[in-house]
Amino acid sequence: MNGTALGVLLLAASMANGAPDTSWQRYGGDAGGSRYSPHRQITPANVGELALAWSYRTGDSSDGSEFGEVTTFKATPILFNDRLYLSTPFNRVVALDAGTGAAVWEYDPEVDFGDGFAEMFTSRGVSLWAGDDGECGARIFLGTLDARLIALDADSGRRCTDFGDRGEIDLTIGIDNVRPGEYSVTSPPAVIGDVVVVGSSVGDNGGVELDHGDVRAFDVRSGEQIWSWDPIPREEGQPGWATWEEEDARRTGAANAWSIMSGDPARGLVFVPTTSPSPDFFGGERVGDNLFGSSVVALDTADGSIAWHFQTVHHDLWDYDVASQPVLTTMQTGDGKRDVVLQATKMGHVFVLDRDTGKPVFPVVERPVPQTDVPGEKTSPTQPFPTVPPALHPARATADDIWELTPEHAGYCRDFLAGLRNEGMFTPPSTRGTLVYPGNPGGVNWGSMAVHEARAIAVTVVKRWPTVVTLVPRLKYIAEAAKNRGGPLGVQYTAQSGTPFGMKRHSFVNPENGAPCLRGPWGTLLAIDLTSGAVRWEVPIGVLPEFAEHPEASRWGTIPSGGPIVTASGLVFAGSDQDRRLFAYELDSGRVAWEAALPAAAQATPMSYVSGDRQFIVVTAGGRTGDGGVGDYVLAFSLNRGAER
Repeated sequence: MNGTALGVLLLAASMANGAPDTSWQRYGGDAGGSRYSPHRQITPANVGELALAWSYRTGDSSDGSEFGEVTTFKATPILFNDRLYLSTPFNRVVALDAGTGAAVWEYDPEVDFGDGFAEMFTSRGVSLWAGDDGECGARIFLGTLDARLIALDADSGRRCTDFGDRGEIDLTIGIDNVRPGEYSVTSPPAVIGDVVVVGSSVGDNGGVELDHGDVRAFDVRSGEQIWSWDPIPREEGQPGWATWEEEDARRTGAANAWSIMSGDPARGLVFVPTTSPSPDFFGGERVGDNLFGSSVVALDTADGSIAWHFQTVHHDLWDYDVASQPVLTTMQTGDGKRDVVLQATKMGHVFVLDRDTGKPVFPVVERPVPQTDVPGEKTSPTQPFPTVPPALHPARATADDIWELTPEHAGYCRDFLAGLRNEGMFTPPSTRGTLVYPGNPGGVNWGSMAVHEARAIAVTVVKRWPTVVTLVPRLKYIAEAAKNRGGPLGVQYTAQSGTPFGMKRHSFVNPENGAPCLRGPWGTLLAIDLTSGAVRWEVPIGVLPEFAEHPEASRWGTIPSGGPIVTASGLVFAGSDQDRRLFAYELDSGRVAWEAALPAAAQATPMSYVSGDRQFIVVTAGGRTGDGGVGDYVLAFSLNRGAER
C-alpha cells in the first residue's frame, strides 16, 4: 500500500472515531499546495445531489461608492479544530463553526482604507500554527494591506501579545524605499515548523527605485526576525550579482513575493515565487538576466540561505511574475519515484523541478526570442521553454485567430493587430504597441494547480487573455496619461519613473462592443498526466453571459480568477467568474458532473473538509469582474441539506 492510500485510510478511521479533520490547515490544503482533499464522501456518482448546506455573509463588501473601488473576495478558508478561518476584503478575520457556518469570533485590524492601496481589497487568506497548549498555543497569522503581520489566538480571536509589538509586526520597518499604500501583504504567510515567512505586494511598475521585495522569517512565538532575504543582490559577491549591472542592482526595487509560498518541513525549505524587478515593462535601467526576479527560489528556513533557484523568465519585460504557488508532489519517472516542484507560469509553461536541486526533471531548452527595437533596452537573446509538459497556452496569435463576431468587429481587430508588434511569445514592449500574448493575467495565475498524486494527474486553469502594451516617451506620457486613462478600453497608465518611458496597457478588445478580438477558448480547465506529461483533457469553464447565445462563444469559457481543487474520489471543483457558477468535473474525463449558481462570482479557490459525518465543499463568492456582482458570501455545499443561514 502506498503512502497516499494509507493516509486516506488513517484519516477515514480517525474521522470515524470523532477525531477532528486536519486535511485543510493550509491555504493550498497542505504545506506543499497540492489542493487535494482526501475525502471520498462526495463522488462522481452522487455529486448531483450536492446542495447548499449553509451560508455566511461577512458584511465586508463595497460597490465603490465609499472608497472608489469595488471589493473582490479572494480568500480560501483554512480548517482547524472544526472551525474555518478566513480573511475578508477589509482584512477582518472571521472564525466560523465548520458544521453550521455560525460565527465564533471576528477580529478587525482596523486598516484605514481611506488612504488607498495599490492592491485595494485583496486578501487571499490566513495561516495557522499549532504547537503549544493554552492561550495562543494555536495562532492565526494575518498579513494586512497596511503591511502588518498579526498573530491571533485561534480559540478566542484575541491578539497574541507575546508576538512582536503586542501582537503585531510593522513590516515596513527595515525595508528600503517603502511607499505608503504601495507596500502590502495580500497572500497568507507560509508557516514551516516554528517559522512564519512573509513576502509583500509592491506596486512594481511605478518606477525604478521602488520598495525592496525582502522575504522575511519570524519566530512564530516571539515575532523575533530570524532572517531576511532580498531577491535582488545588492553587493558584489552575493549570489546572482553577475546577472546585473552594478548600479542597477543597488537601486532597483520589487522582485518581491506577493503570491503564496510553499514549504517542505522535512527538508527545512520554503519555496518562494518572485516577481519582475521594477519597472515591469522597461528594463533599460536594469540590464542583465536579473536574478532572482521571476524565479522560484528554495530558501533554508533556518537562515534564509539559497538552496537552489530556477529562473522562469530572463530580464522580464512582460509582468510575467511567478504568480502560482509552487506545488510539491512525488511522481513516477524512468528513474523511479522523485520528489518534485511543479511551477506553473503566466506563459502557460509548467516547469518540473527536482525538489532537492531545482534541476529540471525534463529537458528545458533556451530558444531565441524576438528582440527589442526600443533605445536603451537590452533584451535577453533566449528564454527557457520546457519540453514536458507541452505549453498550455498558444505561442502566437495571428489574423486567422481574430473572432468573426461581426464583419465590423473582425475588421477593427485585424487592423488593430496589424499595427502592433506581434512576433509571438516574449515579443518585447514597444513604442508602436506590442501584443503581449499571454497577457499578464494568465496562462496560469495565482490559482496554481491541484494534484491527485495517486492518479498522477495535475489540474489547472488556463486563461488566454492578451493585452496591448505601449511604451510612451516621457513628455508625451505626461500629457496623454492625464487625458486618456480608463475609457472604453480600460487603459491603465503607469509612470515607470526613472526611465525614458511611461507605460499604457489594456486588453485586446474592441472598445465599441467590449468583445475580445481573439477567438476562444478564453478560460479552460485542463488535466496533465504527470507520468507522460501529456494533456489528458481540456474543457471550458463557464460562459461569458454577454455572449452566451453565440454558438462559438458559448464553448469558450469565462476569464476565471481562482484555481481548482481535486478530491480523492475523482472530482475537480472550480469556480467560474462572470457567470457566477461553481462546477464539479470528473477527474478522469473533464465532464461537468454538477454545477450551482452563486450569488456573486467565485474569484477564489474552493476547499473541502469533513465536519461531523458530512463532507463540505466551501467557496467564497464576491467578485467584481464583468457581471460578477459584489458579494460577501461564504457558501458551503454538502450531500445533506442543512439549515441555511
